[in-house]
Amino acid sequence: MREQSEVRSSSPYRDDPGAIRALFDDDRVHRDVYLDEALFELECERLFARSWVYVGHESQVPKSGDFITTSIAGQPLVMVRQADGSVRVLLNRCAHKGAMLVSAPSGNVGKFFRCPYHAWTYRTDGKPLAVPLRAGYEGTRLEACESSRGLESVSTSTYRGFVFARLARDGVAFEAYFGDVLKVLDNLADRSPAGELRVAGGVFRSVMNCNWKMYVENVVDAVHPISTHESAWQTARDMSQTWEHDEPKPVALEQLLPFGSSYDFYQQAGARVFAHGHCILGTQSSIHTGQGLPPGYREALAAAHGESRAAEILAFAPQNSMLFPTLAIKSTPQTMRVIRPLAVNRTLVEIFALEPIGAPAEMLQRTLSYNRLVFSPMSVVAHDDIQVFETMQAALAARGNPWVSLHREHRSDEKQDAPVDVSGNNEILMRNLFRSWVELMQRRPDGSSERAREHCNELA
Repeated sequence: MREQSEVRSSSPYRDDPGAIRALFDDDRVHRDVYLDEALFELECERLFARSWVYVGHESQVPKSGDFITTSIAGQPLVMVRQADGSVRVLLNRCAHKGAMLVSAPSGNVGKFFRCPYHAWTYRTDGKPLAVPLRAGYEGTRLEACESSRGLESVSTSTYRGFVFARLARDGVAFEAYFGDVLKVLDNLADRSPAGELRVAGGVFRSVMNCNWKMYVENVVDAVHPISTHESAWQTARDMSQTWEHDEPKPVALEQLLPFGSSYDFYQQAGARVFAHGHCILGTQSSIHTGQGLPPGYREALAAAHGESRAAEILAFAPQNSMLFPTLAIKSTPQTMRVIRPLAVNRTLVEIFALEPIGAPAEMLQRTLSYNRLVFSPMSVVAHDDIQVFETMQAALAARGNPWVSLHREHRSDEKQDAPVDVSGNNEILMRNLFRSWVELMQRRPDGSSERAREHCNELA
C-alpha cells in the first residue's frame, strides 16, 4: 500500500473539481468512487466534515457525565451529557499531547475529564480546568496557544433524541441540511405514546470488506431482494406452507416472507428523494406494511397523540429512510443502522434497536427478532448482501468497462430539484446520493488546519 503522503501528492482529484465532477456522469458512476484511496481521504476531509453525521442517541447518556465514544472518518469523538441536561460532542483528544481522554465505549466521567497521560483536566463542556505544575508554564507561550483553550467542541444538534455533529466550522445549518426528511424522525419518535425512544437490546456490529457507498446504495435498492435473498424468502415460503390457515405464523416468517415481493410491488411502493442525498424508499407501501400490532398499542397511540395523528403514524411504514451520508432508519420495526467508513474498502455497520417508551414490550421484541434475522453477522439475510459487496469490491478492479450503471428509469429531463416522488424501482435514489456526493466533495475544507499552521508560524 502506498504511503498516505504519496497518495495525496499523486491524486488528480485533490485540486481539480472537474475531475471529481467527471466521476458522476448523470446516469452512471466511475468505479474510482469505490476503489480510489485518495478519494476516500478526500471524503474524510470534505464530505464527512461538511455534512451532519449521526453520532449517538440521547438515551445512551441518561445521566450527567455519561459518555459514549465513537469516530467519524477517523476523528475520535466523545458524546457527553452536561450538568444542564444538554448533550455535547467533543474531539476525544487531550489538548496537551493528544492522548485519547476516554477509550472505553461508554461510561461516566463525573464532573470532569482527566487525561490518563499527564492529568490535564477539563470540564465536560471541554473548557480547561487544571494543569499540573502550573508554575512551570509561567512566561511561556502556552496561553497564546490552542493547547490552553481546552478540548475542541464540535457543532452539535439534537433532534427528537438523535444527536448529529458537523466537524467543519462552517457549512449548511442542521435544519437546512435535512429539511423535510426530519419528519421520518418525528414519525419514529411518535411511535412511542410518550413521544420518546431509547436504544435497547445491545448492538450488532459487522465489518465488511467493501466501500461504504455500496452499503448506502443497497439500503435504497428495491430490486435486489427477490434475487439476492432468494434462499431466505423461499425457505420461509416453504415453511409457511406447513402451517394451517387459521394457525398464527411465527414472527420470523412474517418478517422474512416479504423479501420475495415482486418488481411490480416495489414499482407501486413509491419513493421520494430530497436535497442533500436523503431519500425514502416505500412512501406508499413496503414489506413492513400491514404487519401485526400488539394488543392495545393503537389505542395507546390514539390516547397520546389523537386519532388522526395515530392513524398517520401507523400508515407510514417505509422500507428504508436514508439520512445521508450514514444513517438508515426503519420506522417499523424500529431499527437504526449506522454506517461507519473505516477505509476505502472497509466499512463498519452498527445495528441498534429503538424501543418506543410506553409501548407494549412486544414492540421491542419484534425489533430484536428482525435485527437477528436480517442484520446480525449470522443473519440468513445479511450474509447475502455482504457476499455481493465484497465480491463487487474485488471485481470492480478488473479490466474493462470502468462505469457502474445507474440508468434505470433515468430521463434526460430528470428534475434536479427535490423533493421528487418516483417509483420504488427508480435508480434516481442512487443518482441523488451521488449528486450530493459530488457537491460535498468539491467543497474545500473550512481551512482550520491551514489557519492552525499559520497561527503556529506567527507564534514562531
